[in-house]
Amino acid sequence: MAAAGMLAGRLALVTGGGSGIGRAVCSVLAREGALLAVSDINKENAEETVSLLPKYNASTDALSGCAHAAFGTNVTSSSEVTDLINNVQKTFKAVPSVAVHSAGIAKDQFLLKLDEEMFDEVIAVNLKGTFLVNQTLGKAMCAAKVEEGSIVNIASIIGKVGNKGQAAYAASKSGVIGFTKTAAQELARNNIRVNSILPGFITTPMTSQVPEKVVQMVTFMIPLARMGGPEEVAEVCAFLASSRSSYVTGAAIEVTGGLFM
Repeated sequence: MAAAGMLAGRLALVTGGGSGIGRAVCSVLAREGALLAVSDINKENAEETVSLLPKYNASTDALSGCAHAAFGTNVTSSSEVTDLINNVQKTFKAVPSVAVHSAGIAKDQFLLKLDEEMFDEVIAVNLKGTFLVNQTLGKAMCAAKVEEGSIVNIASIIGKVGNKGQAAYAASKSGVIGFTKTAAQELARNNIRVNSILPGFITTPMTSQVPEKVVQMVTFMIPLARMGGPEEVAEVCAFLASSRSSYVTGAAIEVTGGLFM
């Protein structure tokens, strides 16, 4: 009998799965019965994530006998993203029907001091990477005629409201929100839903670099009066990946504890 859970028997690709929100997403999707293809620019981190996941347990579905696997990918490279999708198909003999694109970076600097190279790097990873992963996987899903496809892109509340010192990050994440809404409109006829999640102030390696006085100031602004956990974002990803959200597409769901509402 296939593993229990709302994603039982589903193959899920998670980019940026080597740490933070991406790692939490892998854990929650695996708990819900999915088989994971974990991708990260640092393959060792992706392999560590795989080592932490419960063993995939299926005896009757098409993915029986498979195990979670790790892949190293730079999402800014079209050739590497193409290789990722091809290698996932070769490894599992299937196309993912679920994807959570979580790969992203932040390079904070005030606008008047922000150099072009830093801006380009943030846009390349956060926005171009979203385009490449969605387009390449979308083509594979369409070719395979997936019956119930779901892509979830991790944006940010900063993409909606902006933030001092984060012009590049805000621009990239705002782009992810708009891109997702357009992809949702175009891919709906292929039974592929595309949604974005806008996390707020979440405890991750990225936010661990924030000075304590800033943490206290932002926490004071959050109605729930605390930072969020990566698993709280991951639970929303699992919902959007599953058939329980079958009439949700093009949405931008805030997971912020009420910050900036």
